[in-house]
Amino acid sequence: MLHALPGPDGTTQYVDHLIGGAPPEIETLTFSWPRAIFGAYDVLHLHRPRLLVRQARGGRLAGQLLTAVLLLRLELTETPVVRTVHDRVPHAAGDRLERRLLDALDRRTALWIRLDPTTALPPDVRTATIPHGHYRSAFPPRPGTTPEPGRLAQIGPIRRDVGTDRLLEVFGAIDDPSLRLTVAGRPQDDALAGQVAAAAAADVRVTLRLDHLADDELAREVRHAELVVLPCAPVHDAGAALIALSLDRPVLVPRGAATDALAREVGEGWVLMFDGALQRGDLLRALAAARLTRERGVPPRLDDRDWELVGRRHADVYRRVAPDAAGRR
Repeated sequence: MLHALPGPDGTTQYVDHLIGGAPPEIETLTFSWPRAIFGAYDVLHLHRPRLLVRQARGGRLAGQLLTAVLLLRLELTETPVVRTVHDRVPHAAGDRLERRLLDALDRRTALWIRLDPTTALPPDVRTATIPHGHYRSAFPPRPGTTPEPGRLAQIGPIRRDVGTDRLLEVFGAIDDPSLRLTVAGRPQDDALAGQVAAAAAADVRVTLRLDHLADDELAREVRHAELVVLPCAPVHDAGAALIALSLDRPVLVPRGAATDALAREVGEGWVLMFDGALQRGDLLRALAAARLTRERGVPPRLDDRDWELVGRRHADVYRRVAPDAAGRR
């Protein structure tokens, strides 16, 4: 089967775990346009179709033309498409041709995978729920590592919708010189990087690491923190939260159906929530709660997110949409 994802690049990514967790009877391929259009595969697994359409050598128009050719190839070969819903961004964000291509990919999708049972999907479609796997193997425990008292961290790509500006504002309103905040992640563009830097400039307690961090650097920032704050965490894609939980650090996230479900799954004190816009009291209460969680010494429950189990669940999905693939080979 072919994942619509680039191949491993030496850093820990979702694709590394999908490949590593696949059972031996599933041959996994990573994406290139020649392979997608001319290669042999039984299932195409989409992840973020908007990026597929937009990120092609030669620009957006080239991506749109290649996607149209890919759709024709899928139609002629009757190749089933599986789609993992990492977010549900409306198609209206692109131009008319892009929306038509994305709608066509939706119609070609034989089965939709959601990462948690609260994700809204199109009506009357085949579905499966496969939780995002943990990162325990990527970030193995380091006995004796303790967090720095008063250290908070935000991790992950910095986009305009993740609430970094609000976090900096709220943190700045707390008059406590013992607190520290690290914001670690690559901004989506230079303009946003400048805005974040300007917002943090007046507070010497704030450390910015505005770039993509290597695995060991990311793990070090999380381990140094008492609490990881995700002020506008994507509801249906818990990657940053799972990195923190895999490293035994509590997370503070907005309350919602998905975060409620995650809190019940992993156990008391690990997923802390706030309502509405983030406030200074939310940070202070969550920091106190995180310390109680650490004192209890009970790690978060992540057994259902083992990547071998995730791999078997994906293999079951591929068999559902391409039941005759093994026979053809």
